[in-house]
Amino acid sequence: MNILITGGAGFIGSHLSQALLDKGHVITVVDNFNSYYNPDIKRSNIKTCLQNNRYNLIKADIRDYPTLKTKLATRPFDVFIHLAARAGVRPSIEKPLLYEQVNVQGTTHLLELARECGVKKFIFASSSSVYGANRKTPFHEQDFVDNPVSPYAATKKAGELLCYTYHSLYDISVNCLRFFTVYGPRQRPDMAIHKFTRLIDQGEPVPVFGNGDSRRDYTFIDDIIQGIIGAIDHCDGYNIYNLGESKTVPLLAMIGLVEKALDRKANLTFLPAQKGDVPITFADISKARQDLGYAPQVSIEDGIEQFVNWYTDHRSDVKKVKI
Repeated sequence: MNILITGGAGFIGSHLSQALLDKGHVITVVDNFNSYYNPDIKRSNIKTCLQNNRYNLIKADIRDYPTLKTKLATRPFDVFIHLAARAGVRPSIEKPLLYEQVNVQGTTHLLELARECGVKKFIFASSSSVYGANRKTPFHEQDFVDNPVSPYAATKKAGELLCYTYHSLYDISVNCLRFFTVYGPRQRPDMAIHKFTRLIDQGEPVPVFGNGDSRRDYTFIDDIIQGIIGAIDHCDGYNIYNLGESKTVPLLAMIGLVEKALDRKANLTFLPAQKGDVPITFADISKARQDLGYAPQVSIEDGIEQFVNWYTDHRSDVKKVKI
């Protein structure tokens, strides 16, 4: 297959690109290498991919529709995988206009390009954040999700709605994938596991917002990639799928696993809870199991160990990162 991946130089995108190259597909990646974090990290992510002649890299911003159309409209794509987004719940509260431009307008651009190019399969990276402060657990795809508590969450819900509109109007098959706290080697430096590992390793204070009992459904990158590939292979109609581990881990327990893997104690600093944070995420993955053959394999204990092993091998690359 000929596959377009937006945001393909990022954490998830670079892993997905390599996995699809290994399966023999032709990959075109669009990424703008913005300054949300050091763009050299993205360049490092795709170093191996660039050595493959079936890998094509296009530097472009998904907000720039004329450039996207000029560079992509003549290519015979079978599927679009739209991972590109402005990420982060807390930063979205500070810059809501930017998040709307990238995540809503940008998604509309990709859907419109798919329509113009005759692409009939579209995979959209959504987020568990759409569930907001949902008190019903585990979260199911049919749960009410009209109460997002951050601009980021609202843009992801808007993306799902836009995907349905294009499916309805133009018969594009769409799978919206709600990712639950993805982690693993090459994780973005601003995300909790990476940030806490770096701070503990450097002996710096670790900020804990709230009392530390918030719970997250942490999902290892290999399991997410398995789920995305299943979504490509089974894309028919319009569907929403949770991709999580379907287990919840308290924040302090996660920090404890990082401490054990590093063999260092954390210097915890407790701070007030932040706006936009939710008390729990917890995925019901029964639909993805049934339809996509999704079967997460990596426990949080093994996943944290794998991440910390990667981190210690790349200390020189990340030691100067400040998020």
